[in-house]
Amino acid sequence: MTYSQLSNAIKSKGSFLCVGLDTDPGLIPSLLQKDTNPIFSFNMEIVDATAPYCIAYKLNTAFYEAEGTRGMEQMLMTVKYIRKKYPSMLIIADAKRGDIGNTAIHYAKAFFETYGFDAVTLSPYMGRDSIFPFLGYEDKWSIVLALTSNNSAEDFEMEQIDGKEDVPAEPLYSNVIRKVMNWGTKDNTMFVVGATRPEKIAEIRKYCPDHFLLVPGIGAQGGSLSNVAKAGMNKNCGLIANSSRSIIYASHGEDFASAAATSASRVAAEMATILA
Repeated sequence: MTYSQLSNAIKSKGSFLCVGLDTDPGLIPSLLQKDTNPIFSFNMEIVDATAPYCIAYKLNTAFYEAEGTRGMEQMLMTVKYIRKKYPSMLIIADAKRGDIGNTAIHYAKAFFETYGFDAVTLSPYMGRDSIFPFLGYEDKWSIVLALTSNNSAEDFEMEQIDGKEDVPAEPLYSNVIRKVMNWGTKDNTMFVVGATRPEKIAEIRKYCPDHFLLVPGIGAQGGSLSNVAKAGMNKNCGLIANSSRSIIYASHGEDFASAAATSASRVAAEMATILA
């Protein structure tokens, strides 16, 4: 998916919502538990219910890897289902991979070729060698962790890095964004910036005005959509706001799909007002 295709999808749908498919088998409604592929059955119903209101789906691979071969098969089934039925959706692998050399090359092949994702989240801790293999894929996205919404992000991400020459000291996440911007372009690189830190999003926009930001933390984690939009929206929207638990687990009963649709529609309605 290209930058313009993503921007146009947001404009045409009036939404920049990403639904996180963090599917925990223990939270799947009992009526699906006896299905041959309960994770996929749940995902399929959630996708069908929420597709009118979102422009992306994000699959946190940990939930699928934890279930072994069957879990990974159902992840792939989910990706294929979305691709076939909703081809305009951006499909993100929230894998947070970060390795170098031949390993990074094979991670890129796994997510972009074998599994067919449009984008993958990456840890830049090991430097450019861990990012470059992903940037070589046309119309694919590297989503680099920058400033996350968890409390312990302060352990590293917000540590001050000494300035050099005329460059003042800055937090590590800022250093990461500035460097990665030079490795890729706005057409193949995004950054993860948590919704719980809108004041930081405003600061980031001063030196990163055009790139898309994947913003987790809307909903259950307490991030404010209006504050995020005020701080980070650009002329192409430039934001993909993710909500997982508050949508897919809006109900644990037989009405789980309709409840998810209601929750997603509320977020999308607010987004439509913001985009208007």
